Amino acid sequence: MNAPQQPPVLGGPCPYLSVSNAGKAADFYVTAFGAEEVARMPPDDKGRYMHIHLVINGGSLMLADAFPEHGAPLEKPAGFMLHLQVEDVDAAFGKAVKAGATVKMPVQDMFWGDRYGQLVDPFGVMWTMGAPIKAA
Repeated sequence: MNAPQQPPVLGGPCPYLSVSNAGKAADFYVTAFGAEEVARMPPDDKGRYMHIHLVINGGSLMLADAFPEHGAPLEKPAGFMLHLQVEDVDAAFGKAVKAGATVKMPVQDMFWGDRYGQLVDPFGVMWTMGAPIKAA
């Protein structure tokens, strides 16, 4: 069998998220975080995706729908956050909120020297964003 060539996985550890609607999540991440979609396998007869590959800020993020009949039920995301270090945290955070993310912690100056905030995407995944505080 000749499988199609897949794009390389970029960055260090690559998160692979199982979400409630991988196709819509991928579209949201393109709009909210400037993700680039580099691969999407065709959906099954129920419209579920087994694999979508995105690149955000130079790192890969993989998505899939839940497949409970294959031992991969949908579970509420918990116990982790995905962090994006950006140039302009206020602009990037505002773009994500405008796209539909919910603010968990507004962007603010933090003791470690970053402007930092937290939000939750429409699929339940917690994201954090930060950028160094610019000197006045």
